Amino acid sequence: MMSKFKMLAFALLFVSVLSSCKKDEDSEKQITEFITQNKINAVKDPSGLYYQIIKPGTGNFAYPSNTTITIKYEGRLLNGNVFDNGDGKEQTFPLAQLIQGWQIGIPKIQKGGEIRLIIPPSLGYGSSAAGSIPGNSVLDFTIQLSNTQ
Repeated sequence: MMSKFKMLAFALLFVSVLSSCKKDEDSEKQITEFITQNKINAVKDPSGLYYQIIKPGTGNFAYPSNTTITIKYEGRLLNGNVFDNGDGKEQTFPLAQLIQGWQIGIPKIQKGGEIRLIIPPSLGYGSSAAGSIPGNSVLDFTIQLSNTQ
């Protein structure tokens, strides 16, 4: 009886791993097609994040783990629908509490910089829906960094 349970558990685990690999491949394909169609000069980070530094900013801030950032941003789905823009006002956040794509991407610029982040679901909200963002969504953010501390 126990061995049947173990085999079933293993089979379910195997199927879930395969389906997550498939989702990663799907989002990678969506991102590369989006970048090509929109002629975005993006770089792929080893994490899977794609980014385009629009303006590098100035300074030499090292981003310790307790960094707080002040930004203006706009988040879109790949179909262009805006899901969040911080009401068009500057917002301040502890970087460590934000999605992984932001934690990886924002330190690539300095104060006064601007970056575009194209974030796969694995570095965003994953398979969970978040507000008006469907599960497994690729996210497209433009972020202007005005301050770090």
